Amino acid sequence: MKNKVLAVVSLTVGLLLASGPMLAHHSSAMYDADHPVTLAGTVTEFRFINPHVQIHFEVQDENGKVVKWMAGSEPPVRLFREGWNKETLKPGDQIIMTCAPAKDGRKICNLVRIVGPNGQVLREETE
Repeated sequence: MKNKVLAVVSLTVGLLLASGPMLAHHSSAMYDADHPVTLAGTVTEFRFINPHVQIHFEVQDENGKVVKWMAGSEPPVRLFREGWNKETLKPGDQIIMTCAPAKDGRKICNLVRIVGPNGQVLREETE
């Protein structure tokens, strides 16, 4: 009986330790949600893949220099339920993206709102 209890406790502790990195992966602490930015740009790549959809796009800064950005969003299954698919965005599409930028200055962000090339709001986070 003691061996069974020890085995169950060991398995439980092992699973809890293994799940720690998964929880860290889903942290949004790296993004500045208090200071979202709105960027108008051109899609260069759209990845409708797990674990999170990625939208790569280029924006011109105030000096006319092209700056590459990447926005992450929800998993594909969640966006699929909202009508998205791998053809929702295509390279060359003009978009307006509102997102929470990375706190460390990298040109990555967490999607808050996106307006597609036809002016339709494709996604808007609500709290």
